[in-house]
Amino acid sequence: MKVLVIGSGGREHAICWKIAQSPKVEKVFCAPGNGGIEIEDKCSNVNITDMDGLMDLALEEKIDLTVVGPEVPLTEGIVDKFKDRGLSIFGPSSRAAMLEGSKIYSKNFMKKYGIKTAEYAVFDQIDKALGYIGICSYPVVVKADGLAAGKGVFICQNYREAKSALEDLMIRNVFKGAGKKVVIEEFLQGVEASILTITDGNTIVPFISSKDHKQIYDGGVGPNTGGMGAVAPNPYCSEKVLEDFAKNIMEPTLRGIQQENLDYTGIIFFGIMITKKGVYLLEYNVRMGDPETQAVLPLMKSDFVDLIQAALSKRLLSFKLEWRKGACCCVVAASKGYPAKYETGFEIEGLKKENKIFAAGVKKENGIFKTSGGRVLVTYGIGGNLEEAIECAYENLKRVSFNGMYFRKDIGK
Repeated sequence: MKVLVIGSGGREHAICWKIAQSPKVEKVFCAPGNGGIEIEDKCSNVNITDMDGLMDLALEEKIDLTVVGPEVPLTEGIVDKFKDRGLSIFGPSSRAAMLEGSKIYSKNFMKKYGIKTAEYAVFDQIDKALGYIGICSYPVVVKADGLAAGKGVFICQNYREAKSALEDLMIRNVFKGAGKKVVIEEFLQGVEASILTITDGNTIVPFISSKDHKQIYDGGVGPNTGGMGAVAPNPYCSEKVLEDFAKNIMEPTLRGIQQENLDYTGIIFFGIMITKKGVYLLEYNVRMGDPETQAVLPLMKSDFVDLIQAALSKRLLSFKLEWRKGACCCVVAASKGYPAKYETGFEIEGLKKENKIFAAGVKKENGIFKTSGGRVLVTYGIGGNLEEAIECAYENLKRVSFNGMYFRKDIGK
């Protein structure tokens, strides 16, 4: 088989790495990919990002399967277009991708199908939104309706912070239209968890749970990032929590997808909050998480390509998804100054396959790996338990270096 993976981050590197392990796969193309992906056997980058170019590539190379990493092409309808050309692609239709593409659509979907979520209100006019934050209780969460690269959520402790967030979104337009409409919702106190699942539209199968670490600094303080590391399984996801999640969130979501007649064959990522009152759904993502994928896929024992093909042929019900025992931890190495201003172009030492690395903001110039983004790479470790996995991930990180390399020292602790 020839497989095309769309995207350029650490998530896509992990997907390429896992797909390349399948004995069925002869070649993996990643478009546009990043400089580190080519350390993997069978994998090469193709510098194409436009949808028509990707379809042409799939046809010319006789690609057997396309896997979409990021959310933007999904919301823009890449799955619909590929299918119209008779190409096999894994992911939801653009209509189904609205579950991530619009916070308002997803919150209304949750409410309609009885999925436990925070109370919320929707606004498209700044004066009405300002009036609401003048009478609501704090803390409160302000969210951009549209896609904002994981940065459109503000936890506000008081009126001043909420007003500033609303002005950023609705007046200063910092997310280029994504915040013209907003959701303001109650703040839920608890522990977050990420649960990836796969669906063929008839069946939904959960992966092992994971826990992302969003804030830039140790102790979970400072501004939000795209994610500074993750562990799997999530130590807070007890059997009771997972049963609550399956019954009150995962299964009603599948019923909603069926009743809305959404064309959904792909990954559904559930961001949940574990509270004293039970499990609540924070948000849907319609693709694999980053960096959760880099902690979850190393524990997947099953052939990932077999799993995807089972979903595409509506055979998930009979597929036995198997996981390795133990735990996995991944730690992000970022550029100094991320998530604000940072410099790139520094040489990376130690970017080798044996150091268990998934590259993200990496380019290759004249055979030398250099930094090209905020989150540069992750190292991961697998252990018999979480403590061993954490120790292994940090040991691998010691083998890598670049000028200004920054990482949290408390992932999973």
